[in-house]
Amino acid sequence: MDWQSHRREAHALTQLQEYLKQIVYGGNDGIVTTFAIVAGFAGAQADGVAQIGGLAVLVFGLANLFADAVSMGLGEFLSLRSQHDLYRSRRASEMIEIIEDPEQERTEIFEILRQRGVPAGEADTLADILSRHPEIMADMMMTYEFGMLDPDEDSPALSGLMTFSSFIVFGAVPLIPYFLQDPTPRTFWLSVGSTFAALVALGLLRWSATAERMLRTVGETVLVGTVCAIVAYAVGAIVGG
Repeated sequence: MDWQSHRREAHALTQLQEYLKQIVYGGNDGIVTTFAIVAGFAGAQADGVAQIGGLAVLVFGLANLFADAVSMGLGEFLSLRSQHDLYRSRRASEMIEIIEDPEQERTEIFEILRQRGVPAGEADTLADILSRHPEIMADMMMTYEFGMLDPDEDSPALSGLMTFSSFIVFGAVPLIPYFLQDPTPRTFWLSVGSTFAALVALGLLRWSATAERMLRTVGETVLVGTVCAIVAYAVGAIVGG
């Protein structure tokens, strides 16, 4: 069994937990992006929602859905690639410093241990031991001096794919009523209900992965999405006059 497999089993890390950030980020943005199209059209036609062109809603909604999903997925991919590059560059510099000035680095690791409550005698002994293992010492310095965790376990491609997929899956929900029936006031309110349900589902995913209080995780997710939806509707109403 490799180390990553052992880590997942020992700490019960599921795929949902590993990619929770990408799922929530992509899902929330997808819901808000497509509902903003629906709400914007509805706001612009507030005096006669039935006049909204269903085709226009779908065309603009789907165009934004896929364009933004690709942008979000590639953005996540490039962001993680940049983190990998920055970590490797900073760690290589740290290794050079350990080799060229070991006493200074030993002093730094001693101070780090002391700041974390290790008694002076034990910190001195640990610093001596670590100074004989520069690779481990460099890892500790990266974590405690620079606040940077090794990103090698995170796959930029998989993270980008999860962001893209979550954006598409959740973002398509507000458009479903417009696929099923003609644009009427009822269609718009069905879209509102679908959007609310998608936000609740996303909040429940957060809750199941984090085991935090359900009311808080679901409430935060719904609140953020609702604020964005209200803004989109208000802007549509103002512009549509």
